[in-house]
Amino acid sequence: MQIFLHYFLLFLIYSFIGWIIEVVSCFIIERRFINRGFLIGPYCPIYGIAVLIMILYLTQYKDNLVTVFLLAFIICSFLEYMVSVILEKIFKVRWWDYHNHKFNLNGRICLSNAIMFGLASVIVICFLNPIIENLILKIPDIVLIILSIVLFIVFFVDCVLSFNIVYKITRTAKEVKKDSTEEISRVVKQILSKKLFQRRIFSAFPGFRFMDSIKNKIKIRNKKI
Repeated sequence: MQIFLHYFLLFLIYSFIGWIIEVVSCFIIERRFINRGFLIGPYCPIYGIAVLIMILYLTQYKDNLVTVFLLAFIICSFLEYMVSVILEKIFKVRWWDYHNHKFNLNGRICLSNAIMFGLASVIVICFLNPIIENLILKIPDIVLIILSIVLFIVFFVDCVLSFNIVYKITRTAKEVKKDSTEEISRVVKQILSKKLFQRRIFSAFPGFRFMDSIKNKIKIRNKKI
């Protein structure tokens, strides 16, 4: 039980760190704050899952930085590719697209990201994670249990809400493809409305493939008017 709670906290911590990395990189490029990530809260689960895999399988190689880098390079790239495929299969939209990056594979992964994943994994496995794990081990058992339960409830509710929001967005995308001007108007109003969580998804993932379709149809409609 304790080991499960231990890894759950590690998952959330690294998901949060991943969210910070995404927000900072987007801020450098866009010069504005964008709440990145699939979920509403400040965490990117793909980072948490990736780091847990690194911890479980690469910690034994922490004395060999090159081995950690190469294995992380391969594992993280594979994970990112598979997550991209799975999310696209489920929601029928492309969440990110690296076609404009050099040395990419089907726009799902790219060399520059893979290198960054490898370097980040070396930092985490060899330097950062031992410190974080020692801090978690100092948390009293009862506090660890209560904290984990509260965080799990928040995370679970967030997952349910986020999946529901994305389902509505992707369903709307399918309706727009029917090429109805009324549907287009409804979608535009919906995007520009005060539905904060939906607008957050749009800003967090501007690479949604169907967004281009919506914009094109709006331009066509405006020309007709």
